[in-house]
Amino acid sequence: MPELRPHELQNLPDADVVSLAQRGREDAFRELVRRYERPIFSLIFRMVRDRETSEDLAQDTFIKVLNHIDRYRPEFRLSSWLFKIANNVAIDYLRKRQVPTISIDGSPHAATAAEVEATSFDVRSRQENALEELEARELGGAIERAIAALRPEYRSCIMLRHVEGRSYEEIAAMLDLPLGTVKTYIHRARHQLREALGGERE
Repeated sequence: MPELRPHELQNLPDADVVSLAQRGREDAFRELVRRYERPIFSLIFRMVRDRETSEDLAQDTFIKVLNHIDRYRPEFRLSSWLFKIANNVAIDYLRKRQVPTISIDGSPHAATAAEVEATSFDVRSRQENALEELEARELGGAIERAIAALRPEYRSCIMLRHVEGRSYEEIAAMLDLPLGTVKTYIHRARHQLREALGGERE
């Protein structure tokens, strides 16, 4: 069967593209990468804060997707399945390297404004004097260190909740975790952050 033209593949729903990819269609797999490479990179970038590393881990994610595409079942959302794989790749990396996470000012490796925003943890109001800004930056450093000390599983949940603004249900679907487990991880992460920031302002 000849390869479909790019615009023909682009008009197909995820399930149909995956079905073609499962039959060994390279053009279909390239289309899946095209659709999801940016959100996968963004998810990993928020976890590891390094552009080059994130690109490598995103590539590793799609290699795993290619190797296990036959395991995907259409009753699950493709995005959730992909995000679960990406999250596991990032967590494995963090466990091995103990890499710090998001910065108040964004990653020093961010190449675009969007990447700076993606890695920032804004604790400042828009109306404050220089002293308040300095205090906020000091607090931001404390927050960064506290988040870096969290277990990777807690870290991914707390960032999806408070940086991405995801609902508990969305996080459970993205990470393929029971809803109760997500709530427990976030509760424990908040508790650990409160303890670590005990002397800091709320």
